[in-house]
Amino acid sequence: MVNPLSPTPLYVQLADLLTKRIEAGKLASGQTLPSETQLRQEFGVSRGTVRAAVALLRERGLVVTMPQRGTYVRAQDVTGTGS
Repeated sequence: MVNPLSPTPLYVQLADLLTKRIEAGKLASGQTLPSETQLRQEFGVSRGTVRAAVALLRERGLVVTMPQRGTYVRAQDVTGTGS
């Protein structure tokens, strides 16, 4: 859950929680991210917070958004080589 009293912005907290789900395999490669509405309801945050969190996940290279289709988890580099 996100902590509204934390000095870390809510969108960063949400992005970190979703990152952990992706890394743990709870959100698998190619799977759609839950909808804005689902994320808003689950975490009790605003639409702007969800959108900022998804934008941060895109910046981190964890998801890709396809217009009119949704946001999907990208394939992760499991080799750990970084090349």
